[in-house]
Amino acid sequence: MPRVGIIGASGYTGAELLRLLAAHPDLTVAVATGDTQAGTPAAALYPSLAAAYPELVFTAFDPDACAGLDLVFLGLPHGASQSIVPQLLGKVGHLVDLAADFRLHDAGLYPKWYGEAHAAPELLADFAYGLPELFRDDIRRSAHVAAPGCYPTAAALALAPLVRAGAIASDGIVVDAASGVSGAGRPPKPSTTFCAVDEDFTAYGLLDHRHTPEIEQATGASVLFTPHLAPMNRGILATCYARSAGPTSTAALLDLLRSTYAEEPFVVVTEASPSTKASLGSNTAQVTARYDERTGWVLAICAIDNLTKGASGQALQCANILLGLPEVSGLPTVGVYP
Repeated sequence: MPRVGIIGASGYTGAELLRLLAAHPDLTVAVATGDTQAGTPAAALYPSLAAAYPELVFTAFDPDACAGLDLVFLGLPHGASQSIVPQLLGKVGHLVDLAADFRLHDAGLYPKWYGEAHAAPELLADFAYGLPELFRDDIRRSAHVAAPGCYPTAAALALAPLVRAGAIASDGIVVDAASGVSGAGRPPKPSTTFCAVDEDFTAYGLLDHRHTPEIEQATGASVLFTPHLAPMNRGILATCYARSAGPTSTAALLDLLRSTYAEEPFVVVTEASPSTKASLGSNTAQVTARYDERTGWVLAICAIDNLTKGASGQALQCANILLGLPEVSGLPTVGVYP
């Protein structure tokens, strides 16, 4: 049975990976690190994990402890993976990085959007962009994966099929997306406390959010991206606007999405308006599209769970591909409701 490790297991994405891996029929968690929580039982920090991991204790990162593992997930803040990946290469079979450190193909974009030069630009080409529904062949050819961000995942699932088919113009696209507060991570921040978030809805990262170049890379289009913080724990709702590239209709757009995702177990094309609650706790994305004859605009919408399909679930989906396992293993398709 393949053995995996999670570096940064004490964060929200790490905890979500532990939840999903507990139900995986073929993978065993052998290492779970959390430097700020080293020595803390996983069940003490996350009581929801107690039944599956009664003896698991977070440890400090030690690359030698990972030696021989079949795959390692990195659930770290941006920038940390760039120094850790070189320590793990050659020691483990595969890496799946959940941060942005190896997502962008162009190293020159990191100083502008992330504020500093990339520390290991020579390794960028070793990582496939891990959105299977759009880049599965790249993942299969690679040994390592950079799992996409939650905002880019939702935007790309809604827009990429339309861009690739020439159904919409590839410039002048607007992406408005709202995220649950868990997208900001576990450490508390003044803007993410209960009192700050409850009964509030706010836009942030105006004109310069770091996911912008990733959305453009994943969609093949030029976008204006504005993220919003919604008073909910989990979820992403991306509402995307683009000009039609020619005569079309709502029926034609929905047919295009259906044909694109016909064989995809984790994408539901719906005539209804997608909602975050429909995807809660699952690796399923819900997408739809409309054509407005009055204005000539195309509307495309996608809803996902930011911690599952937007992070840990997608990372596990990629890990299944890398390890030659059924892609759906350990991944729920049904959301939690109510």
